[in-house]
Amino acid sequence: MSSNIQVKRICQHCNNEFTARTTVTKYCGDTCAKRAYKARLKVSKIEASDKQTQQIKNQPFEELKTKEFLTVREVACLLNCSVRSTYYYIEIGTIKAVNLGKRITRVKRSEIDKLFT
Repeated sequence: MSSNIQVKRICQHCNNEFTARTTVTKYCGDTCAKRAYKARLKVSKIEASDKQTQQIKNQPFEELKTKEFLTVREVACLLNCSVRSTYYYIEIGTIKAVNLGKRITRVKRSEIDKLFT
């Protein structure tokens, strides 16, 4: 099917003006079409990688939401503060915790939830 249509277009990849023979032509030639395709693939791979990285980053928070008793480090992660600040909050009584041993301090999840109510 041949066409006698000649439409002035601008290539979506290199932004050069060209004469298209159809109304749906986007690129000035085969090389620009291939380069645009590769660019689209690259962008989609980067987005997929970013999404996977975000899931890995959020995984510890998902695990912390299900635990009933938390360590001081996990409490610091939830409160977005340092471990030393968390110990300070425990010392002054803002957060109620149980010291099970020399280095075993546990905080009940409900105590963290009470801070924000």
